[in-house]
Amino acid sequence: MRAEIIAIGDEIITGQRLDTNTQWLAERLTELGIEVAFHSTIGDSLADNVAVFKAAIDRVDVVVATGGLGPTADDLTREAIAQAVGVGLIRDKASLAYIRQLFERRGRQMPERNAVQADFPVGATPIPNEHGTAPGVAMHIERTGREPCDVFALPGVPAEMKPMWQQTVAPAIAAARGEARVIRHRRIKCFGVGESQLEAMLPDLTRRGREPSVGITVSDATITLRITAAGPNDEACYRAMEPTAATIYELLGTIAYGEEEDELESVDARLLEQQRKTVAVAEWATGGLVSEWLAKAAPVDDVLAGGFVIGSLRQLEQLTGEAALHDAAPSDSAIATVAAEWVRRAVGADYGIGIAAFPPAADGPEAKVCISIATPDRTRRLQFGCASHPAIRQSRTAKQALNALRLILLAKEPSAEG
Repeated sequence: MRAEIIAIGDEIITGQRLDTNTQWLAERLTELGIEVAFHSTIGDSLADNVAVFKAAIDRVDVVVATGGLGPTADDLTREAIAQAVGVGLIRDKASLAYIRQLFERRGRQMPERNAVQADFPVGATPIPNEHGTAPGVAMHIERTGREPCDVFALPGVPAEMKPMWQQTVAPAIAAARGEARVIRHRRIKCFGVGESQLEAMLPDLTRRGREPSVGITVSDATITLRITAAGPNDEACYRAMEPTAATIYELLGTIAYGEEEDELESVDARLLEQQRKTVAVAEWATGGLVSEWLAKAAPVDDVLAGGFVIGSLRQLEQLTGEAALHDAAPSDSAIATVAAEWVRRAVGADYGIGIAAFPPAADGPEAKVCISIATPDRTRRLQFGCASHPAIRQSRTAKQALNALRLILLAKEPSAEG
């Protein structure tokens, strides 16, 4: 079964309100084993609403809409569904009585305009709303030569929509679906190569139509491989995913660093805790991101022994006592090395990370950012390309430093050493 989610309202289409309902409903439909094929967002235009509902009823098996069930002139969902299927509206006496009683319980008289909330397309049934005046709409629509389509319209208020989904809509969809089926995902996080390079390392795994499927998404230079499987239950889904996950780990090695909510800093924090080691950071280009992320990932005293943000050569000279630093460029590897070795000694940490400044022409193809990682017996001097979009340059560099530390903690050598 395939589904479409429709979000309705000028406030959404104009960006004045964030549509969180669609995301929540997409997750719930997927949990029921329903493939979500379309997300549609429309404003308060009757013609546009009718067109979208017609298209949805034609192309999917389940339609779930939110919004447009209020009493005002711009609440058009009831009428739009009716026109889309070619029927009229009829007032439901039981729903009207419930709305009147709800106002009475609140010590108010129902405005007559609210009576329209008891209007339903002919053939539809009300979805009870225990928390508001807008009942939902459920409609079973027959289609010639095909399976029927089920349409559910719910209020846009999440506090009303979610209980209605759980109490009425989800059970109805599960019953219509017949045999038990769920869809589950497993996310593997990767760092250290580009998206196209990573895909080339996974021959056939991302092929269209493959079961389980493998999708690739990128955010702030972190690549997520999403394995998706369908089956009668959770156990069957995760069992079907296991060979694919094993192949990914075999082909990618240390490029794959974690799963689900793992970030590089959380993996580093776990490794440091397991090995009973600490790290201190002196960072310039990253403006404190590495320290901030590590501090959030684990208790400061257990992992992060100290963090310093460097803003100038003079500041670094004063901190380290290295009077000759003014002869170096802020982006030189010498700066990262001095910072790493000083911060490790200064706070008595097992590892020291030093990150130099970005070079003046950071967008150039040859531009490098210098990172050093110091231990009591050795300092590794690393250079990484920093030519990337300015919006992710800092976070990408912070991740490069964290990834280098991760590899060292795993007794591997970072590949960008220079």
